[in-house]
Amino acid sequence: MKDELKKLGLRIRPRVVEPRVQKPEQPGQIAFDDLGNAVYEWKDQSLTQEGEAGTRARNKALAHPGLAIVEDEAPSNAPIRSNPKGLRVGYNPYESGLLAKKGQQAPPRKKRDLRELSKWMEAKKNAKPDGHEE
Repeated sequence: MKDELKKLGLRIRPRVVEPRVQKPEQPGQIAFDDLGNAVYEWKDQSLTQEGEAGTRARNKALAHPGLAIVEDEAPSNAPIRSNPKGLRVGYNPYESGLLAKKGQQAPPRKKRDLRELSKWMEAKKNAKPDGHEE
């Protein structure tokens, strides 16, 4: 395989993955198994236990006092928020908001009278080819 790649002019550099330095306060570290999948290796054997005691110990080891769960869902009757960053970053259908420039409100569109359009189309259809109406 290497000879075939060399014939094509390609070089192979072996990939060297250095293990991450584990911080002393961390309960474990990320490692890789034989297949290359990322797995979490616990530092303490009590964290690898099965059952409720092991689950409780893992949750306690991973708990961070500065984190909290916050409900960020707006009420259903709340007004649409402006999203000026959406014009620069791109469209996200879940957090799009109103895509108007900062300080500007999108002007309401003028309603079109489709009856007038219908009359104009009918007059156009009934008109003589030389441009004169009957």
